[in-house]
Amino acid sequence: MHMIEETILLRNSEGKGFVIPLGMINLVGVVTKNGMVGCGAIDVAALNNFAYAAAKVRPVTGTSIATIDDILSGEIKESNDAARKYGIITGMTGKAALDLLS
Repeated sequence: MHMIEETILLRNSEGKGFVIPLGMINLVGVVTKNGMVGCGAIDVAALNNFAYAAAKVRPVTGTSIATIDDILSGEIKESNDAARKYGIITGMTGKAALDLLS
């Protein structure tokens, strides 16, 4: 099992997508110059303690986030105060949130 990294083209810059296999699940996210969007394992409240913008998505199909594409097409289910300052709201797509963070 190896970590996967991928460059994601966003509205104003590039993001770095990652998939880290953790046994039967994957830790998945995309990091931008201003924050990140990740799977349900990301602790957005803890990241807010560092004024780091973070949001997590739920899958639109299937039961879990397993790929970078799942992050892009997923629906924001939670964001922290730092992310909301960029305009990230519940229900938008992961890609739309990442564009705001780019």
